[in-house]
Amino acid sequence: MCKRLFDILLSTVGLALLSPILFIIAILIRREDGGSVFYRGERVGRTGKPFQIYKFRTMVVNADRLGPSSTTEEDPRITGVGRSLRKYKLDELPQLLNVFLGQMSIVGPRPQVPWAVQLYSAEESRLLNVRPGITDYASIQFRHEAAILKGSSNPDQDYLEKIAPEKLRLALQYVDSMSLWTDLRIIFRTLAILFRDE
Repeated sequence: MCKRLFDILLSTVGLALLSPILFIIAILIRREDGGSVFYRGERVGRTGKPFQIYKFRTMVVNADRLGPSSTTEEDPRITGVGRSLRKYKLDELPQLLNVFLGQMSIVGPRPQVPWAVQLYSAEESRLLNVRPGITDYASIQFRHEAAILKGSSNPDQDYLEKIAPEKLRLALQYVDSMSLWTDLRIIFRTLAILFRDE
């Protein structure tokens, strides 16, 4: 209950304070190609319940039909505005709405697409006992995921082999040690790294 109240407070304050930035980003995306501002993709949430995740659209319209789920650094589907949004992680901001709606948490294992969840082992399925989050240990460690996949001819397969095992281990580590204090530490580490990387 404490975690949920914390999520509601942060998401409400975040959406209110960031609304001018969100509005400007929306205009930039719309002006670039006239397509939709938001990307809504299916993800698997707590107890295996599917939901629509919100992101600012950083790729061409219907990009999910034109290529794999995983994205390399040089993926031609990424738009000009989208490249900048991804660099500064601004495309993730609309997920504050998912948090407010109770589909996600500020901190928690990143939500996965259905095909990836179907590959979970019994141990990994424990991740579905908690709300997925915007950031966690794995988000920090693999913040340059697209660069890791650079040059890949099969991004989804390389993701499963090079990234997924450690991401899942870190996600389970979070589930086993989750607390409000842990969440605060991850939030501050995430913000510090974002500013430091720039």
